[in-house]
Amino acid sequence: MKITKVEAIPFAIPYVKPLRFASGEVRVAEHVLVRVHTEDGVVGIAEAPPRPFTYGETQASIIAVVSQILAPQIIGLSLLERETVMARLARTVGNPTAKAAIDMAIWDALGRTLRVRVTDLLGGYTDRMRVSHMLGFDEPAAMVAEAARIRDIYGITTFKVKVGRRPVTLDTAVVRALREGLGEAVELYVDGNRGWTAAESLRAMKEMADLGLIFAEELCPADDVLGRRWLVSHLDVPFIADESAVTAADVTREILGGSATAISIKCARNGFTNAQRVHHLAEGLGLAAVIGNQIDGQLGTACAVAFGAAYRLTTQFAGELSNFLDMDDDLLAEPLDIHDGELLVPAGNGLGVEIDPDKLTHYRTDH
Repeated sequence: MKITKVEAIPFAIPYVKPLRFASGEVRVAEHVLVRVHTEDGVVGIAEAPPRPFTYGETQASIIAVVSQILAPQIIGLSLLERETVMARLARTVGNPTAKAAIDMAIWDALGRTLRVRVTDLLGGYTDRMRVSHMLGFDEPAAMVAEAARIRDIYGITTFKVKVGRRPVTLDTAVVRALREGLGEAVELYVDGNRGWTAAESLRAMKEMADLGLIFAEELCPADDVLGRRWLVSHLDVPFIADESAVTAADVTREILGGSATAISIKCARNGFTNAQRVHHLAEGLGLAAVIGNQIDGQLGTACAVAFGAAYRLTTQFAGELSNFLDMDDDLLAEPLDIHDGELLVPAGNGLGVEIDPDKLTHYRTDH
């Protein structure tokens, strides 16, 4: 089970419409396919979605760090030496999605080798998750229409609404329109991507106090330490730490410092190994945890549902598993299928998904 080669292949797939939010905008999924080869002929796969406005990575930087720095450090190690892999990857500062993709591809290769699903290796709690859909900036009527379409076609009844614009009434009006247009049966929560100040955040939350929000996420910057603690102390809904709580140490700091009361777990930036650490810490602290979305493609979504379904804690709330629906196409040979508001874990070994070679040839950008 020794690792013999690690590939980083760039590809680009356009979005049907851009996803806009407070910290940026995404029009094309310029991602990286990572493949880990073993001496047994097994190939594990994962997807690295660069988000320069969040973690400072680009498609080019991921390819460079994987091929030039990270891969040489792990070639020759066994798929079972995951702690050694993580220790060697940690020698390089930053580059979270590059490291995460390598880690998840190793888990996929291990599952394929042992002929079991990754979700069962991780915990095996269930075989499905409820799905939450993320709505980017738009006019109220357009966002209500989009949410209604997603609900009617896919049965999704939980929506995360991007907020963080100024004045705050631009976004509070959208959330109110969604509640009035979709009714009380739909779950709504808001994500500011650090776009507001603490004072603006509290003003917005007071304006939405009657809308039954289930969460608020990263409304203001984490480095406004006092303002954020003040904000969280005044809220009566759980406040999710996302970009501010990437590692288990970050989670400890945010929660014990009073800057958050719940967390988002994103496999795209943690991989499975570090996501386990974050999950176990959250469970020990009694925190709510949601499976977040890095605007992943279907391969990244397969990773997310494999992890989320593995544990009881991460199935208590709908996971953000549907934004691949906004992409024009994907690399998978068999597309993921959201039905009745749920996404099943693919049934095959490892992650249970395969790359369509023709699609990869068409969308890869390193020809």
